[in-house]
Amino acid sequence: MRFSEMPCNEYVEVLASKAPVPGGGGACALAGAIGTALGNMVGSLTVGKKKYACVEEEMYRLKAKCSSLQEELLALSERDAEVFEPLSRAYALPHETEEEKAEKEKVMESALREACTVPLEIMEKCCESLEALREFAEKGSVIAVSDAGTGAVLCKAALQGAALNVFVNTKLMKDREYASSVNEHAKEMLKKSPQAADEIFESVMKRLEN
Repeated sequence: MRFSEMPCNEYVEVLASKAPVPGGGGACALAGAIGTALGNMVGSLTVGKKKYACVEEEMYRLKAKCSSLQEELLALSERDAEVFEPLSRAYALPHETEEEKAEKEKVMESALREACTVPLEIMEKCCESLEALREFAEKGSVIAVSDAGTGAVLCKAALQGAALNVFVNTKLMKDREYASSVNEHAKEMLKKSPQAADEIFESVMKRLEN
């Protein structure tokens, strides 16, 4: 069974076990998908209401965008497990002789590159989700605005957790130029998007307090 198709209680149980997958990256993708879905719910509760007729077209656009992001993030939760397996096998390769060491280093480098592409993409998708969540929070139905704020909090956590999964892989790379370029891309997202999530949270708090 695919992890994204597991009942929640089974997924959590496997996640808590010593099984190599799912791991942190997959959990981040799932959290991002849930956060995005909460934004989508705001859109669903906004369309069809006379009070919000002026933003209905925009809500439908955002809902379509978030539906796509939800699917992509769930697919990434599966992909994260797939790319970890080659890396896990690479760790176990023999390294007694010089030839074995060279082969292991080559295989490890390739596996590490593949393994860090998924959390990097999870980060990118979470950034996109946060852009949509900002609009849902600003223009969506007030009865569901708390869900937009909750979605932003979840996407922020998913983004930051995915970043850690990027850095744990780039730290082991021999190609430091490549590792540095990946790290810089991740750090750029970390500079902007968590702040955006905090701003969404604060804006929702103000709407709920007034």
